[in-house]
Amino acid sequence: MKNKFAKIAMASTLVAGILAGCGAKESSGGGASDKIKIGVNLELSGNVASYGESLEKGIDLATDEINANGGIDGKEIKLIKVDNKSDSAEAANAAIKLTSKDQVTAIIGAATSGNTVAQAQIADNTKTVVLTPSGTSPSVTVGKDGKVNEFVFRTSYIDPFQGTVAANFAANDLKVKNAAIYADSGSDYSKGLAASFKETFEAAGGSVVSEEAYVGKDTDFRATLTRIKSKNPEFVFIPGYYEEVGLIIKQARELGLNVPFMGADGWDSPTLVELAGADALNNTYITNHYSSEDPDKKIQEFVTKFKDKNKGAAPNAFNALGYDTVYLLADAIKRAGSTDSTKIKDELAKTTDLSLVTGVVSIDKNHHPIKSAIVLEYKDGKQVFFTKVNP
Repeated sequence: MKNKFAKIAMASTLVAGILAGCGAKESSGGGASDKIKIGVNLELSGNVASYGESLEKGIDLATDEINANGGIDGKEIKLIKVDNKSDSAEAANAAIKLTSKDQVTAIIGAATSGNTVAQAQIADNTKTVVLTPSGTSPSVTVGKDGKVNEFVFRTSYIDPFQGTVAANFAANDLKVKNAAIYADSGSDYSKGLAASFKETFEAAGGSVVSEEAYVGKDTDFRATLTRIKSKNPEFVFIPGYYEEVGLIIKQARELGLNVPFMGADGWDSPTLVELAGADALNNTYITNHYSSEDPDKKIQEFVTKFKDKNKGAAPNAFNALGYDTVYLLADAIKRAGSTDSTKIKDELAKTTDLSLVTGVVSIDKNHHPIKSAIVLEYKDGKQVFFTKVNP
């Protein structure tokens, strides 16, 4: 998900003094307490609040279920929530509060890659597990030096997998021979997906006839879309976020650019339909983590429980990822038989074939989950299950 690495250096400077005084914790939130304290560091306000709010609903549902069934080894989960305001410096500050003041066992969050990376140094220095439900950039768990962030894990698959799935879908399912790419020039998430798509699409024999870029928070895309249209692409890949994508799709259709469009999980927000309009979204597709229409029994049981708790609303992928993240963490805590952060980290790394709503998960050496992806099609404003792609 969304990266805001520009602010991370500032955040690191801000917390350096505090981190210098933080020692390794043998146990966090454990002891004789009958509760296990889990921090929740999410974007509950700000420009990607839709993601954080959706994750929160899934986290709450899973926590309620586990507690109703006796907790983890008889201990109830207690969530301690902090709003990072969709800002990397705020995410770092939240992580400091959760580890130093609240002494949590682990942190769930953030929703975005940049806001998760902002916590990585804090996680390693305080030896506190950070588990992001939806941070898809490889840099979340592996630094630029190639070293794995020891205490940082993810529930979602990584961006290159989404780009590969989208390219193969365009080439093999839609049978297109040429494509345009329209990416956010300021987003590592968007640029990484674009690179992966291009490499895979060209390897499959396709041709990229146009590569254009926009800047986050832009609102008028007509000039660039006109250039793209002049190249006569059969397909347009937009690895962006719902705020801009909704306007791009709307304006593209107004200009008569009626070819298939495709994106990734960054499109997944109800706000996308409001911005683009249901009709404009017809003949568009996304890669995503799950579909509420998947007939799998485990998924349909989750959908029913979520609807019961949320006034009949069908759960989106972020709801499902939040839900799965709690169960992934709870499974590791149970296997560790302890709230000791290092033991939990070790058990997370050993996770193999854990059945969750968003797939059967095994964690690889880079703390990436190996799992399936879904392709969804928009029809009259609704996401419709198209196919499942296994890794």
